Amino acid sequence: MTTVTASPNLPALRPRVTGLTAEGVFVGRSLLHSLRDGESLLMAILLPVMLMLMFTWVFGGAIDPTGDYVNYVVPGVILTCAGFGAASTAVYVAGDMKAGIIDRFRTMPVRASAVLTGHVVASLLRNLFATAIVIGVALLVGFRPTAGLWGWLGAVAVIALWILAITYLFAAIGLASGSPEGANGYGFIILFLPYLSSAYVPVDTMPEWLQGVAEYQPVTPIIETIRGLLMGAPVDDTVGWAIAWCLGILVVSFVWGAWLFRRKAGRR
Repeated sequence: MTTVTASPNLPALRPRVTGLTAEGVFVGRSLLHSLRDGESLLMAILLPVMLMLMFTWVFGGAIDPTGDYVNYVVPGVILTCAGFGAASTAVYVAGDMKAGIIDRFRTMPVRASAVLTGHVVASLLRNLFATAIVIGVALLVGFRPTAGLWGWLGAVAVIALWILAITYLFAAIGLASGSPEGANGYGFIILFLPYLSSAYVPVDTMPEWLQGVAEYQPVTPIIETIRGLLMGAPVDDTVGWAIAWCLGILVVSFVWGAWLFRRKAGRR
């Protein structure tokens, strides 16, 4: 009877990366790509700033002659800024899928979810940075919030939760699309949501047939919550819906994205 022994020349299996090491590596990778793609970050900041200046200086006098329109419009501009910044995530994820780098990642001893987590966390950091700049410009053009410390913390928490939710949604869109160009086109549809909400004008000023759409879509309660927190107004009627919409979008996007990643990356 012959005894079979393992060949000493066979390479040892690499240990699986544990903890948050993989996520940290992919977050750093995505942030490095963001620094190299400065045009996208610059446009994610400039477009909302230009939009805010246009609405406050060009249209603001006609919408609200008292000059207080800037206090009304800034929360909508903040969510618009978040949408522009998060949309780039879809392009980055679709680019990874098209380039085949996902195949290389799948040969490594890391969790598959770490790839998406890297894109999402990096996008969250980019968007919070862009949001801070937009708020700074808003203060320069006359934005005067009356919120205290807890109001600001609550508003920032709602903004961060919304950014996290739509970033996961855009990441899933990037996986679902066939190319970066397609991901950019699909994501552009979501960017119209703030325009069909109370971001720029009150819902009751819209045509009656459009008021239902504007009132019951996810962006309106989120904007009203941020506006109320920053301006010291009650938010009891909207904060619950705002959090529910954000968590609902986040859960659905996470599950959809994980399923798409296993399905599409697994058959490449």
